[in-house]
Amino acid sequence: MDNNYDFSDIAPFDDSEFSARMSQLVREPGFEHAVKFIMPDVDFGRFAAQLLEIPDKRRFQEIVMKPFLEMLASRTTSGITIGGLDGVEAGKSYTFISNHRDIVLDASFLNYCFLQHNIPTSEVAIGDNLLIYDWITELVKLNKSFIVKRNLRLTKALEAARQLSAYIHYAITGKHESVWIAQREGRAKDSNDVTQESVIKMLALGGGEGKSLIDSIAEINIMPVSISYEYDPNDYLKAREFLLKRLDPDFKKSQRDDLFSMETGLLQPKGRIHFELGACITPQLEELRVVTDKVELVKRICAMIDSSIHRGYHIYPVNYMAYDMLHGTHKYSSEYTTDDVERFKKYIDTQLGKVELESAPSELDVKYMNEMMLAMYANPLRNKLMAAEK
Repeated sequence: MDNNYDFSDIAPFDDSEFSARMSQLVREPGFEHAVKFIMPDVDFGRFAAQLLEIPDKRRFQEIVMKPFLEMLASRTTSGITIGGLDGVEAGKSYTFISNHRDIVLDASFLNYCFLQHNIPTSEVAIGDNLLIYDWITELVKLNKSFIVKRNLRLTKALEAARQLSAYIHYAITGKHESVWIAQREGRAKDSNDVTQESVIKMLALGGGEGKSLIDSIAEINIMPVSISYEYDPNDYLKAREFLLKRLDPDFKKSQRDDLFSMETGLLQPKGRIHFELGACITPQLEELRVVTDKVELVKRICAMIDSSIHRGYHIYPVNYMAYDMLHGTHKYSSEYTTDDVERFKKYIDTQLGKVELESAPSELDVKYMNEMMLAMYANPLRNKLMAAEK
């Protein structure tokens, strides 16, 4: 694939090996169990036979993933919309960088929107911490995902970052495939979305010898994407995590927590979802050529992406209500009704009622989790307002 790197351990499967890999996957008991869990009425034998007839990744997404995501959208959302598609040039490949709300669905629903509008889907970055079973790795690599290696020692981490960056550059310039990557490692639990500088530094590594940081970043055509969920099914799990970290700074989530978050995000109601594609930042990067300090340059690129994402948020009544409730104001009362407020309060109480702890939370603990829930829904509005002022 590349003179200096072997990408086989992280890249999606090549179409030449698709059939053989699919044959292995359908024999995995874990895969069969997962399919039956998500689609209880499925005839797995017939489903597996259909999978074995699919020749490549593109047809897999059209025949299997599109109808599956359509079903999921109809059952768990109140509709998915997308704006900014006119900025996507035919024949051009992009690095879509977005805020991160749901472990599985952010990139999946974005690709679903692309499939609906006959736009090529993107390859998707997925952390190896989520690849709990070998069959999950097989499945995601059959579905155009590439692997991000996590939790490595320093020297290994730098090696992995170079390989990942080289692969992204190769995907864009060599394979002419778009890619999707989150703006930070892990989700922003409080919905305060800020691009991690390490992501930009990583992306700049793969531009090749002698290339400036700006030229390396310009080569991969970064297009910021804003993702707005009306409701986050994992909100109470995030509030619980905030509390547990407050009580014990060394608290770490388990694999079981990650699996349950994935399941909750997939199957529980999300309300409306909107994607907004911002302008590709490549032309804007020219303004930064006067910046000679690399640290400052990375900060400026991050700010450029953040501004686009924040401006692109779709604001729902829940965001206005949460902002007013958190700050004790009625500033946005024209955006919702008293009935909306009652329903939202009931929603928060119901969600917090699902929190499982070893012992019953104190009144202060409940108040803290309630505030964190409000912050999650208020922060997109707060950031959009701040971006509009700049």
